[in-house]
Amino acid sequence: MLYLQHTFALSDEALIWSWVENPYWQHFCGEIHFQHEPPIDPSSLTRWRKRIGEAGVERLLSESIDAARRCKVVKEKSFDQVIVDTTVMEKAIAFPTDSQLLEKGRQHLVKLAASLDIVLRQNYNREAPRLAAQVARYAHAKQYRRMRGVIKTQRTILGRVWRDMQRKLKGDQVNLDAVKTILTKVQRLLSQQRTDKNKLYSLHAPEVECIAKGKVRQPYEFGVKVSIATTHKEGLVVGIKSMPGNPYDGHTLPSAVEQITMLTNRTPKAVFLDRGYRGITVPGVTIWRSGQKRGVTPSIKKAIHRRSAIEPAIGHMKSDGRLRPTGLKGL
Repeated sequence: MLYLQHTFALSDEALIWSWVENPYWQHFCGEIHFQHEPPIDPSSLTRWRKRIGEAGVERLLSESIDAARRCKVVKEKSFDQVIVDTTVMEKAIAFPTDSQLLEKGRQHLVKLAASLDIVLRQNYNREAPRLAAQVARYAHAKQYRRMRGVIKTQRTILGRVWRDMQRKLKGDQVNLDAVKTILTKVQRLLSQQRTDKNKLYSLHAPEVECIAKGKVRQPYEFGVKVSIATTHKEGLVVGIKSMPGNPYDGHTLPSAVEQITMLTNRTPKAVFLDRGYRGITVPGVTIWRSGQKRGVTPSIKKAIHRRSAIEPAIGHMKSDGRLRPTGLKGL
């Protein structure tokens, strides 16, 4: 079912009900007679993904590679030359702005207070939404000084509500433990500065990182960095690994080569990379980068030009393979 889900880019619920009405899918999953009821609850897939973990998904990928071997889609010597590149698996979050984050934090605190029967000194339910709308108008009109003044007011309002919650919960350890997570997130939101690292970009997905990939149409992407490896000739995916913490591209290469070796039982002899992997070496592996001049023969030059063949593969993974945006929780 996980194979079918990624092949057709379906949600957990859509996957289950498509399985019920599709006899070919049921046969693919091993059923002998046509079934009229869902085999599992959609929430079971979430628990299943947690159980199999990273090792289980790598095993699924190794089965795909073995199937390609059996069907002779890929030659054994093709595993000696691979292309490695990084992309960003984006999270399903709104584009983070200071105004939206501050207003979301206030809304969370006000709803939390209402659920715990806490009477706040003031909740700003009438004033705060108007301020959020005013920020958008000032930004559209390029009146940035006024916009920054309104954002400063929003930050002050959020600080007042947060301090009021702290006072009302003082001594109430049971409720304080229940709301500690959101209070910590709001405190982090109030204290962070423009030039800080590891900033909070989403209240419901605090693990989101801001990754600059140098694209003109999308300078910054919010999610987690992913390393992808394909064979140089056929373009078969032989490695894919998430890299939390936004590491430098070159530092992701050793673990990517290690994963390729584990999944294919062969260590690649040559790896083709882009310019973002400068200054990295892997023992026993020859590294060729785009724009490299030293030691490049005409045949190697042609092979380096083919490095860009991984880009459309990444594009298909993002548009068809549930790599963008992902609603899955956690790193």
